[in-house]
Amino acid sequence: MFLERERRAAKGTTPRKKRRGPKPKVSEKNLLSFVKEDLKTSPFTGEGYRKVWARLRRKGVRVGRKRVLRVMRENKLLSPHRTAQSDAEVHSGKIVTDRPNVMWGTDGAMVFTVNEGWVWIFAAVDHWNAECMGWHVTKRGTRFAALEPVAMGLTQEYGAVAGDVARGLCLRMDNGTQYRSEHFRNQVKFWGLTRSYSFVRQPETNGVAERFNRTLKEQAIHGRVFYGVEDLRAAVGAFVALYNREWLVEKNGFLSPIEARARYKAGHGEQESADRRAA
Repeated sequence: MFLERERRAAKGTTPRKKRRGPKPKVSEKNLLSFVKEDLKTSPFTGEGYRKVWARLRRKGVRVGRKRVLRVMRENKLLSPHRTAQSDAEVHSGKIVTDRPNVMWGTDGAMVFTVNEGWVWIFAAVDHWNAECMGWHVTKRGTRFAALEPVAMGLTQEYGAVAGDVARGLCLRMDNGTQYRSEHFRNQVKFWGLTRSYSFVRQPETNGVAERFNRTLKEQAIHGRVFYGVEDLRAAVGAFVALYNREWLVEKNGFLSPIEARARYKAGHGEQESADRRAA
């Protein structure tokens, strides 16, 4: 028996092992078609298998996550942008919250334009659902510009930028000169925000805002030519609206930021509003 298997292996006639268990309802051919169609119709680029799997489930295609990974890998459909992950550096502190409006992260990024040189993008992101709460595009990355996305987010979520309006909300940021300036610190204090600076040389402690900026660049900036502030501002504004509405976030249970916030408010909104009025 052993010798027979050896001869078959040498001739390449060894029968292929069949998949154990019941036959899947979705064939390999159909699954591949579903995956290709999803990638073709998605408004985003360079997405991983998890988001493809989540969108297929929304469409009623019930398959295992690892099976989607295997099919995408075998057909070279995995994102070319993904790189090998290095060992995470250990740091203390928790940056993921269990409810909205506990901690926002803010950060700036620079994009080169043809006519106006380097232009700044500032964003504020809720650590709970990765929602972009506010954004600002400007030529000069000053302390005043760095406050703009925070002010936009406060206006959207709290209805105003009055004194002490965001009491209880923590703002995470890096140690850039804009965020360390006296004007910035005094303004966020006036709004009732608690300042929380990331650790020096440990950008992962401001990882939520950093991750949003990376996604923004991958999806809306890289590979495009911008001539100045105005067309960059239009691109960022369009992406933020699309991102908040349709970007599926794994920690949200593969809900978009807006879907996660809406679901939370449906279950907790009335109680939280009462608590805030009583405080």
